[in-house]
Amino acid sequence: MNKPDLRTIFYELQNQMVSQLAANRSILTHPTTKGDSFEINWIKWLKLYLPNRYQVDRAFLIDSQNNISDQIDIVIYDQQYTPFVFNQDGAVYIPAESVYAIFEVKPELNKQYIEYAGQKTKSVRRLIRTSAPIHHAGGVLPPKAHSKIISGILCLESSWNPPLGDSFENVMKSLDAEEQLDFGCALKSGSFRAIYGDTLQFEKSSQQETLIFFFLKLLIDLQKLGTIPALAISEYAKALDSI
Repeated sequence: MNKPDLRTIFYELQNQMVSQLAANRSILTHPTTKGDSFEINWIKWLKLYLPNRYQVDRAFLIDSQNNISDQIDIVIYDQQYTPFVFNQDGAVYIPAESVYAIFEVKPELNKQYIEYAGQKTKSVRRLIRTSAPIHHAGGVLPPKAHSKIISGILCLESSWNPPLGDSFENVMKSLDAEEQLDFGCALKSGSFRAIYGDTLQFEKSSQQETLIFFFLKLLIDLQKLGTIPALAISEYAKALDSI
C-alpha cells in the first residue's frame, strides 16, 4: 500500500477547502449568506488546524478605555490566558490584549477589499492594550511589551492578472502604518506575506500551494509572537463603581 507523502496530504487539505468555498459561492445567491459561509468555513478550518492554545471567532475587540473595534471576521486570540470573553446575543467581545491576529474574509482580492481590510485593521491597532507585571516564585517581572497584531485578508481568488502583480503591490504600498496587512490568501490565485521595512517586500506562493504557504507562514509568525502579555485586569475593573 502506497503511503501519501507530506506534500500530497497538504495538497488534499487545500483541495478540500477550495472545493467547499467554490461550491458555496456558486450555490448561495444572497450576499450576506454567501459572506457568512466564507467566514464560517475559514473559522472552522483554522480551529481544526491551529494548535489548541489559539481560539478563533468572529468578534469585536474592546479595550479598558471603552473603545471598540469594527466587527472582525476572524480573530485569533489567546485561549489559555484570556480572563474574560463576553458573548451577548451572539456578539462576541474580546479584550484587545488577547489578540494575536485578525483577518477579513472577502470573495476576491482587489483594491476595494484590501483598503476595507486596512480600515478594519486600523480600528483594531488603535485600541489601547495594557500589560501587567508578571509574578512568579522568584519575584516579579516587568510588564511585557505588546507585539504588532498580525492582520490579513482571506479570499477565494484575485481579480487581478497577474494575481499578485504590480497593481496588487501598489495598493498595498498605499496603506498607512496602522492599515498594513501582513498576510493574504486567495485560494485559487496566490498567497502573500508582506515584509515591512525601508521598502515593502513580499513573499509569494505558487498557484498550487496557496493554502499551504499561508498556513505555514502564519504558524511561523504566531510562534515568533510567543505568549501574550498579562492583561492588567485592574484597568478593566475601573469601569465598576465599587473598584
